[in-house]
Amino acid sequence: METTSTASDFLPILFQIIVAIGFVVVTLFATHFLGPRRVTGDKLTPFESGIKSIGNARQPFSIKYFLVAILFVLFDVEVIFMYPWAVNFREFGWEGVIEMFVFMGTLLLGFIYVLKKKALDMN
Repeated sequence: METTSTASDFLPILFQIIVAIGFVVVTLFATHFLGPRRVTGDKLTPFESGIKSIGNARQPFSIKYFLVAILFVLFDVEVIFMYPWAVNFREFGWEGVIEMFVFMGTLLLGFIYVLKKKALDMN
């Protein structure tokens, strides 16, 4: 059985996109024109979580913060690859199990490398 799509099949999607874009545009213009326009000194000062700004914001701090963040993202994204594997576990059979063990081994080697380099030590 062959199914073909016509242009009229995509009209509801096109309509939904037009309505979404229209809603965004109308909302932006409405808030701009209907909102209050009182500019005061308090509104123009920087505000960060209720704490007054003291000193220079460009103060250097440890690179360890960025390293931990990057490592978290790296390992987190790689763990996401396990979800499709788990969903299709039965279809992959033993070949899929072996490939996942290779993948997990590679992850483990990367983690051991990070530990050996003491990248997660906060000293």
